[in-house]
Amino acid sequence: MSPPSVGAAAKGRPEPVVQSLRDLPEGTAPEGLEPAAPILLEQNWTGDRGEASREPRPARPRAVHAVFSKSGEATSVGAKILIVKLSSLGDVVHAMPALQDIRKALPQAQIDWVVERGFAPLVRRCDGVHRVIECELRRWRQSPFSAATRGEWRAFKQNLQQESYDAVIDLQGLTKSALVSRLARLAPQGRRYGLAAASEGSSFEAPARWLVDVAVTLPTHIDAETRSRELCAKALGYALPATKSYGLRSSAATTSQVALVHGSSRADKLWPLASWQALGQRLNEQGYDVALPHGSDTEEAMAQRIAGAIGRAQVWPRLGLDALTDALGGCAGVVGVDSGLSHIAVALDLPHVQIYNFDTAWRTGPQNAARQCCVFAQPTPSLDAVWQAWLAVCGASRP
Repeated sequence: MSPPSVGAAAKGRPEPVVQSLRDLPEGTAPEGLEPAAPILLEQNWTGDRGEASREPRPARPRAVHAVFSKSGEATSVGAKILIVKLSSLGDVVHAMPALQDIRKALPQAQIDWVVERGFAPLVRRCDGVHRVIECELRRWRQSPFSAATRGEWRAFKQNLQQESYDAVIDLQGLTKSALVSRLARLAPQGRRYGLAAASEGSSFEAPARWLVDVAVTLPTHIDAETRSRELCAKALGYALPATKSYGLRSSAATTSQVALVHGSSRADKLWPLASWQALGQRLNEQGYDVALPHGSDTEEAMAQRIAGAIGRAQVWPRLGLDALTDALGGCAGVVGVDSGLSHIAVALDLPHVQIYNFDTAWRTGPQNAARQCCVFAQPTPSLDAVWQAWLAVCGASRP
């Protein structure tokens, strides 16, 4: 048996919209929800055996928190909410609309966010984030038993546990995020929420369901942003707003540059060099300058090759995430492959075309947006298809 689910029927039996562990008989708990589980997981990061070798025992059920009225509707009585979305860059951006929804529903709430240190500068630019709690799980995994890692882990836990939260929401659904959620302190009637199962095309690991108090069941076919928004809405008991916003701030002034986001961590997401060069030439003809960001030596070499075939092109220096967000925010638009920088362009509401070599645009690309669109084809979209999409999102007028 697994933790209770939200929003779906189990084995044909209808379930309430929110079901808490409080509903279980006194002294019982779902099989597998064991307090030793996060300690066992923690050993992978710290090497601390502690008491984890003992036989685990079921967790005690928790009561429903006061942030909810008796009718199940969300209230705004100073709730403290923790969002756990650790990585990666695009996933962090996709979680921002959920936070903005919470702000609308619970305007007095304090919202904190746990995130990998490399993405913390972006989260600090998100409206409504009270405290950014940085971790470095990716780095710690490389030397989990070292004294330095154990010391940094203890410091992270101390920082994480400064507050007691009314709701801890794991938006990632992975073992590492479940561990972080479990380590967070709860208020006397607080609860932890997470995903009940994977959605189509998303990563999911079973401990993410076992280690929460309330597991939220969502449709299997659901895009990344809506998944986070629905999870928060069902966990906190408010209706999903009809409109969405990201709340991502950028302070740069507008320029006549169009950024070409050509790099990706996956080679199968890339667009051909000749296509980038031809696109840059067309942009020059329309009066735009071309900007070429990069995040690695390989991407910088590619940027130089693209720029070499374009009359007015600038290869940007390698920028930190803060400076890069400002630089993108100042552009007249962005054309890019499916990558974190392209998702930042969407969050900044820039004219943007997102290029897909796989039919996954429905899951991670911009949806129903006048200023952004996706182009998909295999093996890659044609130059003409991308150009027509660019004209559609911003028109062919000079900047």
